[in-house]
Amino acid sequence: MTEDDVRARAFAMPLTSPAFPPGPYRFVNREFLVITYRTDPEALRAVVPAPLEIAEPLVKFEFIRMPDSTGFGDYTESGQVIPVRFRGQAGGYVHAMYLDDESPIAGGREIWGFPKKLAQPRLRVEKDALVGTLDVGSLRIANATMGYKHRPFDAAKAKAAVEAPAFLLKIIPHVDCSPRICELVRYACEDVTIKGAWEGPARLELFHHALAPVADLPVREVVSAVHILTDLTLGLGSVVHDYLGSVR
Repeated sequence: MTEDDVRARAFAMPLTSPAFPPGPYRFVNREFLVITYRTDPEALRAVVPAPLEIAEPLVKFEFIRMPDSTGFGDYTESGQVIPVRFRGQAGGYVHAMYLDDESPIAGGREIWGFPKKLAQPRLRVEKDALVGTLDVGSLRIANATMGYKHRPFDAAKAKAAVEAPAFLLKIIPHVDCSPRICELVRYACEDVTIKGAWEGPARLELFHHALAPVADLPVREVVSAVHILTDLTLGLGSVVHDYLGSVR
């Protein structure tokens, strides 16, 4: 294999059998349970990186079921997104993500900088409740429940929520463990089709874990909960701030 061959094929690792294919990535019947809750402002300030600004002391705890996704297959994801502003633009900072499949973990971290770690999230219907759980190994770290399809939620508001921009802190280390890439990345979901949207009563419990500290952003009050079924394309994003150099 020549150097030109390496450069031509160097998309992802391993070189001869990448962990994921090139995008774009289309998701069919992607299902969201999003519980928005109020937390401690001091806890948020400790984890949201400048130049992002905290809009309100709110966190969105998400459970996402993805049964049909281009290249990534069938998997489930859970995590925390913090409402923020960047240069006047409202969006969400993706603080933590936990999922159960190698391919989207590798692709999410390497392409965009999603803060993904291996865990066992689940989203399912139990009789009249939509139930989300998140386990790390044998330990439960999150329980979420919502009344199943209690009230229709405005489709336009659901579409705007899914299409809202989000921000990621992408970090790639050098071989000496110093940061080689440290960037703020913005992305958005595209070609969104809302197939259904509902709201209802909800509760959320978080439990402490040393390596999955979701409970460091404690639940003080559940503000709202939505359940959305959609098709969408995950946009590839752009770099909006370089922590190691000039703003791009």
